[in-house]
Amino acid sequence: MLDEFWANASTSYKVLVFSAMGLIAIGLILSIVGNTSGNQALAMASLPVIGAGLLLHVGGLVVRGQKIRKGYKK
Repeated sequence: MLDEFWANASTSYKVLVFSAMGLIAIGLILSIVGNTSGNQALAMASLPVIGAGLLLHVGGLVVRGQKIRKGYKK
């Protein structure tokens, strides 16, 4: 079922998923670099980036849930 959903998923869903993954990855890298180098400002700046990625992830879940709900027969 997952393969079928991804193949038929809308472009907006795919953009949300990849944007979320990218922001979370960038935030994690910033956090690791900031904490290992002792740069507290960089480590703190990574938190909103991770948060934005998580919000996009939740948005993707909402888009996916709406598409699945519309697919149910009444």
